[in-house]
Amino acid sequence: MREECDCMEEHDMEWNKRVVVAGAGKSGIGAARLLLEQGAEVIVFDENDKVDKLEVLQKLGDYEKAGVVIGKLDEALLDTIDLMIISPGISIEAKFTEAFREREIPIWSEIELAYRIAKGSIAAITGTNGKTTTTALVGEICKAYQEDTYVVGNIGLPFTQIAGKTTENSLIVAEISSFQLETIQEFKPKVSAVLNVTPDHLDRHHTFECYRDTKQKITMNQTKEQFCVLNYDDEQTRQMGDQIPAASVYFSRLEELEEGICLQGDQIVIRRKQMEDIPVLSLEERILLGNHNIENYMAAIAIAYYMGIPVEVIRRVCKEFKGVEHRIEFVKEVRGVRYYNDSKGTNPDAAIKGIQAMDRPTLLIGGGYDKHVGFDEWIESFEGKVRWLLLIGQTAEQIAQTARKHGFENILLVENLKEAVGKCYSLAEEGEAVLLSPACASWGQFDNYEQRGNLFKTYVEELPE
Repeated sequence: MREECDCMEEHDMEWNKRVVVAGAGKSGIGAARLLLEQGAEVIVFDENDKVDKLEVLQKLGDYEKAGVVIGKLDEALLDTIDLMIISPGISIEAKFTEAFREREIPIWSEIELAYRIAKGSIAAITGTNGKTTTTALVGEICKAYQEDTYVVGNIGLPFTQIAGKTTENSLIVAEISSFQLETIQEFKPKVSAVLNVTPDHLDRHHTFECYRDTKQKITMNQTKEQFCVLNYDDEQTRQMGDQIPAASVYFSRLEELEEGICLQGDQIVIRRKQMEDIPVLSLEERILLGNHNIENYMAAIAIAYYMGIPVEVIRRVCKEFKGVEHRIEFVKEVRGVRYYNDSKGTNPDAAIKGIQAMDRPTLLIGGGYDKHVGFDEWIESFEGKVRWLLLIGQTAEQIAQTARKHGFENILLVENLKEAVGKCYSLAEEGEAVLLSPACASWGQFDNYEQRGNLFKTYVEELPE
């Protein structure tokens, strides 16, 4: 049974403060509403002069202590501010943040704010790839055990939106990005997890070392009484085990660990010293295919186990779990061609896993926003599986050049996703697959990867039989 004393620390903080919330999107509105509920005076600020001030005020609700500033903050106003909450989509290097640092005004992420207010026990999951699937599975396991469970963060629902509703018995499962970890102060989960670290978001973090260290910050306030789940097969996360304050729990698909979560034959087992192995899931019982999903199962099992969820609950939910939308999601078969939506493949490493999951010749749709990462390994992973590469977005020409460098010539540059789907319909032959797995972020052409994936599914549904 889950211990009753594993809840987050109490924060007896006075909220009679004047707070700037930077960003008028979903995260910013969630943070602003939470602050207003606590009695703070809030100014929502957005540099984008196209943001509708009245619309933002309407989203905030009928609050007398709410204000909205669009475009630029007045110097005199800044002298009255106690705290700034920055939305994850805004870089901490944005020019307007300099004025806050000069005045030594604290800058928090939204998860830091939510943590200060929420109650209950939290599992926080980060990593370059696998976060969403792992978070969703842990969330389903926790819900099966404790009705008072919330799944939040990058997976869709801002932590700030539910923080005020939580109780001492709440279980909170949070998908956490490197952007959100940049400005944490006291954030301390009961169980953290770093699933893997490969180059990503270098347009924001500049170097791989900075990106890796930002991921590791998820553990910085933990103690040996808390746990951090780490991937033994990933060199970066394996090395973290000796550097972090939390108790390390490893999982491995490739090694039989003395202690941790690993494979024994075709069984995923929990292995603890001086205890018999605990079998949890046979590989034949799983619904999600691909080696990367074996790792996701292992990570979720470890997180749930150390959150105090009984093994029988973990086992049952793992057998039933069908995955998440936009991650190698089967859409439809049209004229013998299967269409898959992997819009969540927002970096080359994630997109490689999408290709590896294909069991037939594939027409691949890629490209998007430039995060300043290389595409060589992605192209190398084609290995005769990819017959055509259709490219959209800012990175199209760069990817095309990389593909040609590796001897891949079946390339089409198209204007948009709808045209890409249409071209695939014309080119694909019976027995083949069409895979949207962009290896790039969606920004520029789409609001987010969900919108990109939903549009892809709409275009596929419109194809004539």
